[in-house]
Amino acid sequence: MSGSNLSHASCPHVPAPLPEAEASLAPRTSRFARWKMLGVLLVCAAPVLASYFTYYVVRPEGRRNFGELIESQRSLPTLTATALDGHQSTLDTLKGQWLLVSVAPGHCAASCQNNLYWQRQMRESLGREKDRVDWVWLITDDAPLPDALLPGLQQSTVLRVDAAALAQWLAPAPGHALEEHLYVVDPMGHWMMRFPAGMDAAAAAKAKRDLDRLLRASASWDTAGREPPL
Repeated sequence: MSGSNLSHASCPHVPAPLPEAEASLAPRTSRFARWKMLGVLLVCAAPVLASYFTYYVVRPEGRRNFGELIESQRSLPTLTATALDGHQSTLDTLKGQWLLVSVAPGHCAASCQNNLYWQRQMRESLGREKDRVDWVWLITDDAPLPDALLPGLQQSTVLRVDAAALAQWLAPAPGHALEEHLYVVDPMGHWMMRFPAGMDAAAAAKAKRDLDRLLRASASWDTAGREPPL
């Protein structure tokens, strides 16, 4: 009882808050919490935004990309994908790694084998950074793979997908077929670059320089292993 009296005596002029005042403070508190959360998200996303700004906007004079940048980037679709062992997943589960992608039917003609060779060579040439890149072959039919190819595909991701559905995501350059190019997809699942058709040693060296730039630009937020980026 005495404690209660002392409490009132120490604050004689402070009235209890009115219900109306409490109600008016609630929207302000809610707005402040939303702005605070937005600020946290911006801080987390800043490295990603900065690396893309550096690559796409701040381009030193005279610098040229060998690959064609895709201005309207297209996200990995939730397209059913079947591994060689029959396991099914969706294509968007490949997010979290840089992807170097080729497309071809299962019989894999000479141009297909050429693309697979240069995919492997470019990835290996990245040295310690190679674990940040998956080389992916998307097969567009049910044809069996040549036995001779199987040993060389141990380090790759090979998936069968529907050709018509895939064509709604990737696209070739005018006058070319989808199977002629190599495609680059970023860890957030955006198709963002297409290399010219007819890959050879000289073209592969130029394409590798593009990959080096992309990996350097994303080094602050992308690491090896399939971890979803911020």
